[in-house]
Amino acid sequence: MNFIIIQGSARSDGNTNLIARILQEKLNAGFIDLKTKNINGYEYGYENMDDDFMSVIREIIKYDAVIFITPVYWYAMSGLMKNFFDRITDCLKVEKETGRKLRGKYLAAVSCSGDPDETEGFFVPFHNSAGYLGMHYLGDMHTWTDDDNTEVEPVVLERINAFVKQLKKERG
Repeated sequence: MNFIIIQGSARSDGNTNLIARILQEKLNAGFIDLKTKNINGYEYGYENMDDDFMSVIREIIKYDAVIFITPVYWYAMSGLMKNFFDRITDCLKVEKETGRKLRGKYLAAVSCSGDPDETEGFFVPFHNSAGYLGMHYLGDMHTWTDDDNTEVEPVVLERINAFVKQLKKERG
C-alpha cells in the first residue's frame, strides 16, 4: 500500500512536521504541506475552482491511503485542515468523477500537540468523513512534542512505530 501524508499546520517546519517526517520515512510516503498551497475557503457558488485544491485531490487519488496530520488548535484540527475538508464538497457537487475516486481508499489521522492527553472527540470528523466518502478508516494517533521540535520522546516513537505497524497490517 502506498501512503501520502497531508500536513495542515500554520508552520511548515514545526512540531507537527517533525512527526510527519518520521511517518514519511517509515512509510516511504508522499507528502503535501497545505501551508504551501493556495486553497481558498468553501464557496456555495464554487468560485474557487481555480486554486490548488483540485490538484491536491488529484495527487491524493494516486495513492492507496492518505494520512492527515494536524496540530491541535483550540481542541480541533487546524484551520488549514478544516478548510481542506470543507472543500471536499467540491468533489461531491462539481468534480464528482474525481470525488468518486476516493471511494475504497484508506484514511488515517494524526494529531500533534504539546500535551500527551488526546482531545476527546478530536478524530470524529476524520472517522465520519471517511465513512461518508466511502473510504476505509485505518485509525488515528495522538502525538506530542516539546517546544524545540528537535526530538521526539521515546514513548512517542513507540507510539509511532505501533501506528505504522497497524497501518501496514491493515492492508498486509
